[in-house]
Amino acid sequence: MMRAEEESPPPWLIPLLRANYFVPCSIHADSNKSECNMFCLDCTSSSFCSYCLTNHKNHRVLQIRRSSYHNVVRVNEIQKYIDISCVQTYIINSARIVFLNERPQPRIGKGVTNTCEICCRSLLDSFRFCSLGCKLGGMKRGNQSLTFSLKGKHGREYQAGEDSDEATTPTKIRKTCAFNRLMSGLSISTAKSDYFSGDQWSSSSGDESGFNLSPGTPPIYNHRNSSRRKGVPHRAPF
Repeated sequence: MMRAEEESPPPWLIPLLRANYFVPCSIHADSNKSECNMFCLDCTSSSFCSYCLTNHKNHRVLQIRRSSYHNVVRVNEIQKYIDISCVQTYIINSARIVFLNERPQPRIGKGVTNTCEICCRSLLDSFRFCSLGCKLGGMKRGNQSLTFSLKGKHGREYQAGEDSDEATTPTKIRKTCAFNRLMSGLSISTAKSDYFSGDQWSSSSGDESGFNLSPGTPPIYNHRNSSRRKGVPHRAPF
C-alpha cells in the first residue's frame, strides 16, 4: 500500500496534461496577450492568462510554452516538483524543455534503435519516453521502476552515494581506481618502514624506547668551517 502511494503521480499532473492552453481567457478576452498559458499546481482548476496571476499569489505556477504546435514546459521549472527522468528533453531557443503529451510518429526513420514505449516516437538510446504523458502511461501499465516522486529519486541517489543527478562516468571510475592504487602503494611503503633497515629497527608501537618512525635528520653541513683548497691566484688585468 505504501509502495503504491509513493509511486502515484501528484494530483496536479493529470489536470496539467489535460488542460487547454493558448485559448482566449474568458475574463480578459479584450486585453492584449490574454492567452491562457499558465497553470496553477495548487488550484489545479484550469489554465489562465498572465492577467489572472494576481489571484494565484504565493502559488506554484507553471508557464506553458508551445513548440511545433505541442505544449512544452521548461525543465528548470518542472523539475522542482517532479522527477522527469527517463523522459527525453530538447533544447529550443537556448532553453531545455520537455513535452507534456505524447507525439505519435507515423513513420520511424531508418536506423532507429530506440522508441518511446507508449507512442513509438524515435528517441535517444538513454531515454524511454518522449513526454510526461507517456511516462505516466508507463506507470499505469504497472512499471514499478518509474516514479514522479522527488523523494524517491533523492533516496536512490543517497543510497548510491551521489550528491547530484550526475551519473558515474568511466573517467570517475578511472580516477577512483588510480587513487586506490596510490593509497595502496603508500600503505605498502609504510609497512616496509616497520621492518629492519640497515643497522637499526623501526618501531610502530609508540614506545619511547623504540626508534622514531620518521627518518633521521641529516647533519647540517657548515660551509664556513669546512676546509677548502685555495684556488690558483689570478693576476689583475692591466
